[in-house]
Amino acid sequence: MKKLVLVEDDERLAALVVEYLERNGFSVSRLACGEGLVELVKSITPDIVILDVMLPGEDGFALCNQLRQFYTGPLLFMTAKNEDFDQVIGLEIGADDYVVKPVEPRVLLARINALLRRTISVLPQESNSDVLRFGSLSIDKASRRVTLADDVITLTSHEFDLLCLLADNASKVVDRTTLYRKLIGREYDGLDRSADVRVSRLRKKLSDDPQNPYRIKTIWGKGFFFVSDAWEDK
Repeated sequence: MKKLVLVEDDERLAALVVEYLERNGFSVSRLACGEGLVELVKSITPDIVILDVMLPGEDGFALCNQLRQFYTGPLLFMTAKNEDFDQVIGLEIGADDYVVKPVEPRVLLARINALLRRTISVLPQESNSDVLRFGSLSIDKASRRVTLADDVITLTSHEFDLLCLLADNASKVVDRTTLYRKLIGREYDGLDRSADVRVSRLRKKLSDDPQNPYRIKTIWGKGFFFVSDAWEDK
């Protein structure tokens, strides 16, 4: 049974979501605010965490920041706000996806399952090709471990999947349509900036130059380009 942590202060919505998810095979631990969240996540290691953005006390953004210090599993935001600003900030600090309230439980379940499927889809395929090496960068798909110049790089599950997709297509352009379908689970509408935010966050962790990226390049109007010979120690 998949373990899920839900942080939602709306009692009616929380009860509806918990009841629906438990009927669909999830073990749900629910909190009304962020108090005790870090301890809970450390103790049960959930398969996925869902955070409301607007909470009493610390908001969802602050809680996400805290969780991303140690938790690498999928994290989904629920927000009543539909502004692009909120979505970008959430993705920048480590969320994997977001849904806008009010959300139907079946739609939420579909997003949850999509995130969990993406995590499972890159599990080891039992071959030597599951370790990708580019200069000082090593990507071990079996252990989901990334090292750069012998330093272990901590990535969220979604960041790891993104890196694998780009590295598997090294020296090729990965267009946004492919990226959105494989990693985000929806079609690219030509306006969504979430892929750029995710790539930007990945670049920071991989010591790429944010002003002039040379390891993961943006090819304007096309997509993203993983440079296979840009990973030697500088």
